[in-house]
Amino acid sequence: MKKHLVLNTQINETTVDKVANLLVNESKLTVAVCNANSLVRASKNNRINKVLNAFDICTPDGFPVALASRLLYKNGQKRVDGFNLFKKTLEISENKEVTHYFFGNKEEVVMKIINKFEKSNPNTQIIGYVCPPYLEIDELLDEQYIKEIIEIQPSIVWVSLGFPKQELFINELKNKYNFNSNLVGIGFTFDWISGTKFKAPEMLANIGMEWIFRLVQEPRRLLKRYLIDNYLFILYFIKQYKNK
Repeated sequence: MKKHLVLNTQINETTVDKVANLLVNESKLTVAVCNANSLVRASKNNRINKVLNAFDICTPDGFPVALASRLLYKNGQKRVDGFNLFKKTLEISENKEVTHYFFGNKEEVVMKIINKFEKSNPNTQIIGYVCPPYLEIDELLDEQYIKEIIEIQPSIVWVSLGFPKQELFINELKNKYNFNSNLVGIGFTFDWISGTKFKAPEMLANIGMEWIFRLVQEPRRLLKRYLIDNYLFILYFIKQYKNK
């Protein structure tokens, strides 16, 4: 898959189907789903930027990132978001020797996802999970949290710690241990899949209005982020577009 520079991050030219099939059929992949906030923070933080650019796949999770890729590279790029990537991957892995493991978020959220897929896709193999308390990355790498992952080597580990902690955790885990699992930073997707948070309809998400649904649900956490980072994304993009 081609990669294109959007702000300072290499974003793949790809689709949900392509990435899902790679996760089902390949191993040792690291995947990040990147929105405007991800790219702005990477532009301001060299460590985050290096980690993202070291991932095998960085998808245009948000509408602004997909639009920026389209405008810069005339590639017709659409959103490759975590919600649809997660659903598609678990669905096409049913009846195959593909195992899934969940790391992070809250146990009540994870159990709702497991129960949901047991009903809708009973032959999808979800073989374990761990939901650590809020900890620093080096603490998350403690044996009590990652021992099971190392021992059972699931096909795909879905990591829900929020950006950029999940990407930094994945990077450290990959560098510290040699194992075959695909590692995917999935962020807020667990909450949407479980139904504990409402997700915007796809029609609105595809025209860049998903942020309204998120802001209404978490105004205190997201207001500053949307006001500052989305504004900076536009400024950084205009600069890149003018200089291309």
